Amino acid sequence: MSELDNILSFNENFVESGEYARFFTNKFPERQLAILSCMDARMVELLPRAMGLKNGDAKLIKNAGALVTHPWGSVMRSLLVAVFELKVKEIMVIAHHDCGMRGLSPEKFLKSAHDQGIPDDRITTLRNAGIDLDNWLTGFDNVEESVRHTVGIIRRHPLMPENVAVHGMVIHPTTGKLTVVVNGKNECPIKP
Repeated sequence: MSELDNILSFNENFVESGEYARFFTNKFPERQLAILSCMDARMVELLPRAMGLKNGDAKLIKNAGALVTHPWGSVMRSLLVAVFELKVKEIMVIAHHDCGMRGLSPEKFLKSAHDQGIPDDRITTLRNAGIDLDNWLTGFDNVEESVRHTVGIIRRHPLMPENVAVHGMVIHPTTGKLTVVVNGKNECPIKP
């Protein structure tokens, strides 16, 4: 049985039993909070539990490394939608120690892609089209600096209101201990 079959079977029982009712909420985050966190599997239950969050409390946006790599990309758009359409007043960027993005190198990544059947000519085509794969596929060396960088991109975005606090934290992937890197309530807003 595949994972899809397992999930669909579970889902059928979940719906038929009415278990969904305990998760009911609306689209507006109760705590007016948006969180950008890493997609790491260890964070699925640990992060909300370590923060005391329940269903409906926050908007969760996840990607590799809890990064905003482009000010006009989908992560930034999601954060702006959360602020302007969904009543979010605080944003938290939460990365973690032992992240897969730490030390990510384009050479190793592209070798893995090649080993899994991506032809070299496809990589060449992307490079010739002006896509900077080396920059796009580079991770970070220091998680705290990465958090500061992402908080700065969000804070400096020309569409981000100054009254929205943008915090940065690092969570321990085993204990759930949160360490504040940037307290958005104490830091002066930095505009372009």
